[in-house]
Amino acid sequence: MSDVPEGAQPEATADGPRRTAPLGIVVGALGDIRKSVIPAIAGAYGLRDQFSGLGMIAGVAVLAVAIGIAVAVVRWLRTTYTVGAEDIRLEAGVLSRTARAVPYERIQDVSLEQPLLARALGLAQVRFETGAGGGDEIALAYLPLAEGERLRELVRERKDDDIAEDAALVPAAEAAAGEVLFAMPPRRLATFGLFEFSLAAFAVAAGAAQQFDEFLPIDIWDGDTWRELLGANADRVAALGPLAQAAAIAAAIGSLMVIGFATGLARTFTRDWGFMLTRTAKGFRRQRGLFTKTDVVMPAHRVQAIAIRTRLLRRLFGWHGLKFVSLAQDAGSGSHVVAPFARLDEIAPIASAAGFALPGDGIEWRRPATRAFVDGAVVGSLVPIVIAVGLLFSPAPLAAALPLLALPVIALGQYFRWRRARHAIDARQIYARQGWLAPSIDIANRVKLQSVEIAQGPLARRGNYATLRLGLAGGTLSFEAVPLSDARRIRAAVLDSITGVDFSRLNSG
Repeated sequence: MSDVPEGAQPEATADGPRRTAPLGIVVGALGDIRKSVIPAIAGAYGLRDQFSGLGMIAGVAVLAVAIGIAVAVVRWLRTTYTVGAEDIRLEAGVLSRTARAVPYERIQDVSLEQPLLARALGLAQVRFETGAGGGDEIALAYLPLAEGERLRELVRERKDDDIAEDAALVPAAEAAAGEVLFAMPPRRLATFGLFEFSLAAFAVAAGAAQQFDEFLPIDIWDGDTWRELLGANADRVAALGPLAQAAAIAAAIGSLMVIGFATGLARTFTRDWGFMLTRTAKGFRRQRGLFTKTDVVMPAHRVQAIAIRTRLLRRLFGWHGLKFVSLAQDAGSGSHVVAPFARLDEIAPIASAAGFALPGDGIEWRRPATRAFVDGAVVGSLVPIVIAVGLLFSPAPLAAALPLLALPVIALGQYFRWRRARHAIDARQIYARQGWLAPSIDIANRVKLQSVEIAQGPLARRGNYATLRLGLAGGTLSFEAVPLSDARRIRAAVLDSITGVDFSRLNSG
């Protein structure tokens, strides 16, 4: 077994197992300590009466730190990786050993992730994405940043066909190497954060209060305590008059809004600080993160489809987000966010660089089957109707009219869904547009589709419509409420595109 000094570069040929960077012990130990110290202290505090009070708490904390360091050291000693001629192998485990090998041709993406402490120490976690997820992937934590970048380059060199295919996809890629396609400066991030309004801070505070309720001056889970506090405060507010009451309500709502906006801003700046998407000869490189910095390279030819998403308020102001549906994973999702907050004129060149075109004026959009949305309205109305019938036999039969108020809302919802839903197909691509409050557009390359499925339930068979499911290596693209004749026509066209390509020779030039 041979060790590689910190900062050393991997060779192109296998030379025996290696260990990760010794400084990675510090990062791993702090992660283990963070997970164990607080629960240990909380447990010791709960048993303070049976033992020696604060001395017991301090002893448990020290013991948790010592165990965390010991576990990190043993884990580092028992973890090795080998850069082979055909694959990358990882052996790990203390009591139970596991050996995993991933061939270079199966690696879809290589990402570098740097938590705050790892970045301060010049380290990075190198993650080899296979597209299958779970145990088929390898993560090396932690390596010197230079070694992680060299490993990524090594994988790309072993996949020269990928580089050639990307260059063919965008002929000017080498000339435009390093071209910035999209970036978000602080002002754009601040605008984005305002649209990310969130009250998650209250959920975090409630969870912390539940864990450490004994440290609080009152029992927040006691209803009588809250009734007493609210009753006393209500008397004080009532004595102030209507203007003061309105001011108090406005202040409470304002405080809630401030917390929500502050939470959204903090989350956005933390996740997307320094966001930059660059087009290089080797693919799309995305960098982002304030505390944990991630650096992902996505080969252009592995982009299976693109997804344009928005929300109600964002759409009113013209903001959209763009995702690449690829073979690899991005934070547990089969899509990579490449432009989280952009205008359509900013999204178009990114899509073009990946080999996709946004729908133009000449595209022939086709409407979905009207019968499908009528069926949806009828099925959705069953619940309020059943509730109304039940209320007719209750002590308050007049209340039966209340659930029926939902019927026009359900009908209008289905109507607007029908108005917004469209699908289209041209010589290269297939399109799906749906949603009326938060519309979305999905675009897939016909050649890259894996399968075509026509699904019909009992109502769809009676109404002569279907759901068309197009299989992608990175997910599924669905067309809902498609007239059966259209579904068959699209299936035939897509199958013609798929069968017209010899995939065994696709990468051979």
